[in-house]
Amino acid sequence: MSARLSEGAIAAIMQGENNLKPVLQVINIRAIATGNGPPRYRVLMSDGVNTLSSFMLATQLNSLIEEERLSAHCICQVNRYIVNSLKDGRRVIILMDLDVLKTADVVGANIGNPIPYNEGQGHQQQRSSVPAASPTHSKPQQQNGNSAVGPTSTKYHGPSKQFGKAGGTSFLSTPGGSQSKVVPIASLNPYQSKWTICARVTQKGQVRTWSNSRGEGKLFSIELVDESGEIRATAFNDQVDKFFPLIELNKVYYFTKGHLKTANKQYTAVKNDYEITFHNETSVVPCEDAEHLPSVQFEFVPISGLENTSKDSIVDIIGVCKSYEDITKITVKSTNREVSKRNVHLMDTSGKMVTATLWGDEAERFDGSRQPVVAIKGARVSDFGGRSLSVLASSTVVVNPDSPEAFKLRGWFDSEGQLLECTSISDLRGGPTIGGNTNWKTLYEAKSENLGQGDKADYFSCVGTVVFLRKENCMYQACPSQDCNKKVIDQQNGLYRCEKCDREFPNFKYRMILSVNIADCQENQWVTCFQESAEVILGQNAAFLGELKEKNEQAFEEVFQNANFSSYEFRIRVKLETYNDESRIKATIMDVKPVNHKEYSKRLIMNIRKNAVQLG
Repeated sequence: MSARLSEGAIAAIMQGENNLKPVLQVINIRAIATGNGPPRYRVLMSDGVNTLSSFMLATQLNSLIEEERLSAHCICQVNRYIVNSLKDGRRVIILMDLDVLKTADVVGANIGNPIPYNEGQGHQQQRSSVPAASPTHSKPQQQNGNSAVGPTSTKYHGPSKQFGKAGGTSFLSTPGGSQSKVVPIASLNPYQSKWTICARVTQKGQVRTWSNSRGEGKLFSIELVDESGEIRATAFNDQVDKFFPLIELNKVYYFTKGHLKTANKQYTAVKNDYEITFHNETSVVPCEDAEHLPSVQFEFVPISGLENTSKDSIVDIIGVCKSYEDITKITVKSTNREVSKRNVHLMDTSGKMVTATLWGDEAERFDGSRQPVVAIKGARVSDFGGRSLSVLASSTVVVNPDSPEAFKLRGWFDSEGQLLECTSISDLRGGPTIGGNTNWKTLYEAKSENLGQGDKADYFSCVGTVVFLRKENCMYQACPSQDCNKKVIDQQNGLYRCEKCDREFPNFKYRMILSVNIADCQENQWVTCFQESAEVILGQNAAFLGELKEKNEQAFEEVFQNANFSSYEFRIRVKLETYNDESRIKATIMDVKPVNHKEYSKRLIMNIRKNAVQLG
């Protein structure tokens, strides 16, 4: 089987060539122990003249070995590589991208009689074996009139072109007058000790502190981008004091030296196998000439696609802020610290809407009053209440980004999207929503679409009128403990026993479970209302109603009569339940509030227009 290797390529690479695409043969592959990180592989390769064992496979190419495409005797073309110098002077060639041209079973054996490359004799070897002309191809040898079975080769020589701005190698002049080679982010790996990158800061986190058995400390993280990729960097303690005031968001800097380690994907969405930790020798120098560097890099996922995205996945999302909620304050149990929280409801051209939760300063600064386009990089997917998103400390939120996706979304929403009846894939119960609600159905539509018949509960919103309330057994005496609503047993001695708490109390509290029949223009539905929603419909709290029932039965009945024929916006959960071998749909009110007639009128106008188009 004839094969063509790039004779002299190994010598050329070791002497500084950085823009070759040589064809080499794999002689042997050896795995290297890396602890808890991804496996690394050292590769012995041949160009037909020399062999070299200093090749390392980048982790993103590990699948080639796992799928047994890259193995001993195969022939491959190296499309991109990085030469790194170790502290002891040795050099390692990182294979960043390659194609397997011929598999091992096709080639079958080593090609030629290569000898180990001797770096000290590299110049002499290359001068003797490579002429000073352009790359040439040796012709096949002829033996007895037949084509030879020996290898043919392509010879490499001469200087290659330097990378341009897009690809990566320039130089940074240091204060001492020396120059540092600037490398692309994509080439960084733990085997490098000295490196400089030129990158834009696309995300800068706040300073965070920690305290545990090992002591106290502080840190902050940034995300860096150049034209080859992105990477996360973190500073601790003294480095926080040194670099936090210096580094500004969206500015470009030269970053020199830092410890490279395997990235913890649990805490970052940055698409890089490694991350940087600043140390005492790290330097950060502003770069003035950097218009060519990109800003934040997004890989947007449509909102409809989140329904099939696994929990805890990290995604980039873009949508119009259809509505948003007021800020609420919660206390973090682990730190006993109060933080701000705000839910924002985003929709896109898929007609789906998702709830994203903003935290801290991001929640307080957010203004959704003009329904802006919001892009989030690195949001975490949650399965709480369907599918929702949480903005992490490492996430980047950009309001009205300057991008084609944002312009397209803005035009769509202004022309037609704002009148669309979108469907929410989230069901988070939060504060009062500003700007609208989601997944509107009539009661007839909910039944005809068989909502609640699946494995999971379905949620929808409707405008309905109360037509009947069942007051029998709507109240019960419950445990007075704050976190317990269990029904108590009257001991007939002035005490009330809670079996759950295993205690007796001198008092109790009233709780409500109210059955209500609601109707719209097409259909009616029995629904169950618990404490909060029942109090809204009846206009009185449970304690007052309980006392009224005991002292004035006629006034108690009047409360129920007065609640009839009032209209509300209902948020309803429907789920098929089986009891005594009988299956039926159970509808539960999750939220109830007065009708927003302005928004309701908009939806009616939209439905009229939609029906007019369908009727021609």
